[in-house]
Amino acid sequence: MAGKLVHQAPDTEPAPLLDVRELTLSFGKDRTNLLQGVRYSVAAGETLCIVGESGCGKSVSSLAIMGLLPAGVARIEAADIRFQGKPHDLGDQAVLRRRRGSEIAMIFQEPMTSLNPAFRVGDQIAEAVKAHRDVSDADARSRAVEMLRRVGIPAPESRMREYPHQLSGGMRQRVMIAMALANDPALLIADEPTTALDVTIQSQILDLIRELQSETGMGTIMITHDLGVVAEIADRVAVMYAGTIVESGSAARIFDDPQHPYTIGLMSSVPKLTGPRERLSTVPGTVPTAETMPPGCRFSTRCPFAQDICAETPPERDFGDGHRVLCHFAPLDEHLELA
Repeated sequence: MAGKLVHQAPDTEPAPLLDVRELTLSFGKDRTNLLQGVRYSVAAGETLCIVGESGCGKSVSSLAIMGLLPAGVARIEAADIRFQGKPHDLGDQAVLRRRRGSEIAMIFQEPMTSLNPAFRVGDQIAEAVKAHRDVSDADARSRAVEMLRRVGIPAPESRMREYPHQLSGGMRQRVMIAMALANDPALLIADEPTTALDVTIQSQILDLIRELQSETGMGTIMITHDLGVVAEIADRVAVMYAGTIVESGSAARIFDDPQHPYTIGLMSSVPKLTGPRERLSTVPGTVPTAETMPPGCRFSTRCPFAQDICAETPPERDFGDGHRVLCHFAPLDEHLELA
């Protein structure tokens, strides 16, 4: 089916929980756009996985939405973001502080560097509660105990008095989840929350996030480079490369019918558990830096199908059901001879 250029969604469509229609961000003095026209959305109760190599801008885009990038270094060149149908102004620090931790919460990749080593974990959760709720110290601590119990930490009353270094990696990540959800946020952003954990604990953490999401109906953005995690939990997927979303759609469409060369490269690099042993496919080269960012399609320097037209910015093509691809040659099977 031939793609067509994307048209503006009609105003009658229900507003998603978070709707990033445009996010362009530069760093430093050269003003190179490290994020360029990023767009994605997530609905209440839905899990969106943002995937891509390290250095593609996955974490930076989420930190920008949270308002956690250094103002003197990061510069918002363009932004059109809606949260719960209302403008999410990245320049309004008062609104960002009010939403951060209450309406939008974030779990960071490494809990040992996110938790304060000088304070007991219970005090840190209680502090997060008091920052957004007008409650007494006793009520805040009671809420902290409740959240530790909710995330499956045994003997939460005694764990409240422990410091982060006294807990295992899995326990620390559960504390981070308890802190993030203490104020019942509508949206949870999880930045590779299972990267430093063993496979068994990874599965437990993912099951926990799914269970809590089912209970509360919150939307979830999962940042990961692990396609196994994506296949397990994602409702929809956004593939990011060099600061742009090159393909997005339902998890089924992305896995069954990828249409961007970068997405195909990612899928081909996953080892198979059955069949004859084969050499793993790789995507040659590395993600370009700000100084080496090519014009037009940012994947052109690594793409096996690149042609002269790729020096121009590719159009976004819509294949229906929210499946969008940023490529001159999509659909690939109609435009190129795939070897």
